Amino acid sequence: MENIENKNNNPSVTQINDTNSPAESNNKKESIEHYTVLTLRGLVMFPKSIIHFDVGRRKTKIALMKAINQDQRVFITTQKTLDFSDPTPNDIFDIGVIASIKQIIRLRDGLVRVVAEGLDRAKIVSAIDNDECLEADVKRIYTKEPVDSPETKALLRTAKYFFEEYAKKSTKIPQDIIMMVKDAISCGEIADNIADIVIKDVSKKQEVLSTINSVKRLEKVMDFLVEETQILSIEERIHSRVRERIDENQKEYYLREQLRAIQEELGDTDDILRDIDDYKEKIFSLRTTDENKNKLLKECDKLLKMPPGSHEGSVIRSYIDACLELPWGIYTKDSINLEKVRKVIDKDHYGMEKVKESIIEQLAVKYLNNDINGQIICLVGPPGVGKTSIAKSIANSIGRKYVRIALGGVHDEAEIRGHRRTYIGAMPGRIISAIKQAGSSNPLILLDEIDKLGKDFKGDPTSALLEVLDSEQNNSFVDHYIDMPFDLSKVMFITTANDYSMIPTPLADRMDIIHLSSYTREEKFNIAKKHLLTKQLEKNGLTSKLFKISDNAMYDIIDSYTREAGVRTLERTISKVMKKAAVTIISNGMKKVIVKQPELEKYLGPKKFKNDTLSEIDEIGVVTGLAWTSVGGETMPIEVALLEGNGKIELTGSLGDVMKESAKIAISSIRARAKDLNIDSDFYKKYDIHIHAPEGAVPKDGPSAGVTMTTALVSALLNIPVNRSVAMTGEITLRGKVLPIGGLKEKTMAAYRLGIKKIIIPKDNQSDLEEVDKVVKDSIEFVFADNIDTVLRSALLLDKEV
Repeated sequence: MENIENKNNNPSVTQINDTNSPAESNNKKESIEHYTVLTLRGLVMFPKSIIHFDVGRRKTKIALMKAINQDQRVFITTQKTLDFSDPTPNDIFDIGVIASIKQIIRLRDGLVRVVAEGLDRAKIVSAIDNDECLEADVKRIYTKEPVDSPETKALLRTAKYFFEEYAKKSTKIPQDIIMMVKDAISCGEIADNIADIVIKDVSKKQEVLSTINSVKRLEKVMDFLVEETQILSIEERIHSRVRERIDENQKEYYLREQLRAIQEELGDTDDILRDIDDYKEKIFSLRTTDENKNKLLKECDKLLKMPPGSHEGSVIRSYIDACLELPWGIYTKDSINLEKVRKVIDKDHYGMEKVKESIIEQLAVKYLNNDINGQIICLVGPPGVGKTSIAKSIANSIGRKYVRIALGGVHDEAEIRGHRRTYIGAMPGRIISAIKQAGSSNPLILLDEIDKLGKDFKGDPTSALLEVLDSEQNNSFVDHYIDMPFDLSKVMFITTANDYSMIPTPLADRMDIIHLSSYTREEKFNIAKKHLLTKQLEKNGLTSKLFKISDNAMYDIIDSYTREAGVRTLERTISKVMKKAAVTIISNGMKKVIVKQPELEKYLGPKKFKNDTLSEIDEIGVVTGLAWTSVGGETMPIEVALLEGNGKIELTGSLGDVMKESAKIAISSIRARAKDLNIDSDFYKKYDIHIHAPEGAVPKDGPSAGVTMTTALVSALLNIPVNRSVAMTGEITLRGKVLPIGGLKEKTMAAYRLGIKKIIIPKDNQSDLEEVDKVVKDSIEFVFADNIDTVLRSALLLDKEV
């Protein structure tokens, strides 16, 4: 059953003569009456009202025909929901209206339009759902009107007043309806009339119909009436504001059209109005604050007033274009899958387990709480170890845009924060430019070489970076050129540096420092085999079938032709070998080139570096020490010579101040324990002591050679040789204690390359063995010393006193 008015030019109309007057319903006997039931959807009928509705359902048509064939009376009620096409007694309200069928119109599309007049309220006593239609036994509901009292009169008068107020605001109420309400004399009648006209909600209408007490019914209707009146008042204000805005827009449009016509008459081909309209359309679509939009709209108004072709107009255009090109509120969705991230990083980078673990931890926290803005990661390590490439791998693995900013040599604050528009040639800073390049507000930005920032009269770029890298402040970063706050809190910043000591302290405090050590010989070999060879084969137009290099040849390139912390020189050297191999393939028509170790000099020339070799004999006063350099670990022999003299101390080998102090501490610690060591306590008066570190052209410094110097000096004083297969490292104190050192991984690898069988390290460095390569731990015996006695027992050949 649907409340749809279908207009039809040729309906079949049946006029029904109602022989029973509505007055007959005044029979006050509360007897049970039996009627067929018509159910309405989205429509409520009141007593004394006339409605028309369309009938389309089979059961409803049958019920309608039964009512017409009997006395044209039917019980009309409303469905509880619109969903049911075949309602049961449980799906309809039990209170409805006994109505008289006045007219039916048969339409062409099978629908039947019904005109009915409501008589009395009635309540279902029992209902039957047979196969044909719904039928019910109902009992009429009669309401007794209250006594004509001042309260009743006041209630009627108030209801009529509220209805008049509503009618003034609503233009849809016919005048005859207004007069009918005005002439009503009973609470129940006026309540039903107003509810039928004013209330739109079906559930509220049914609530009024179900209220039997006429006074309560009228009070309830008045509540609904006041609510509807207020809604109409609000709608009127909204419509008024909309009309005002439309009038303003029409005025602006009219003036713009006039200006356009004037410009066309003047032959002005630069259609500034069209450009401004385009600008405004783009501004309104930006995902930014209203303050930012209003600022840009003001710039558009300024541009409108500028003469065509003026310099200032060009400046404003450039500014608006720069602002509109920024990705305001545009974010890429992170796809943080820790297993995928680990696989991508492992595929692109060999080793670096601590670095990878730190990055995985940062991303895990980001995955659990996407709103958190964590620490900025700073990768510190020597050149060529993969700091830049690992940042790119992170961006690729989590689906973020990647942008690199090179900070080396930047000494102007405006490079970071941008130039003010008052300057000629002003432009945004590097941070905002990177955001524009990325096309999203949450890219991964790599700030490369942050330790190379300069500082001069143009300002301090470090100070500008403080705000950028502070997660508590960068949600409203203001570039001097854009001059509007931009949210950088969702950006993932990664910085790199070669020297931690050169990073300004305030910047270092804002970053999570991850140290990358130099690659060991084994790591370089694996990187070359798994990554560099494949990359250079493609670059040089070769394949694995055309070119191969043996493992021994690769080790020889690492040891004899490159000496670096990273693998850049190694990659260039491999490329050089491939280029010469390509020439050989083309010139000699060879199908395959295999580079072996003896042939390297043919491709690369004489060896650039000679590897240290283990001494063939155990010597007195010569001890193998271990040193850390920026290009990896090195073995550093220390030699001591005792000369007849009067106690002079000679220190040679380009030693730094700290290393010179270590030599003096070694001598003093031996003097303090001379009796325990069976050394003449006056040795410092009888001998001149000369301590030398070979390769004098190479600067050396640091405290870790303390135990090495002490052992060499004791060996010389006791005339006892030192085991040539033992190496050592550690700082010595005046009391003979051995203190921990750094760079253990690189130092042990250097000892392994030399063929050392035993390494003496400070006891406090025992936990650092986890970082040492497995091949080193499997090949070398480690001795953990907390005092010099342990060192001497392990290093001196006491049974070979000369």
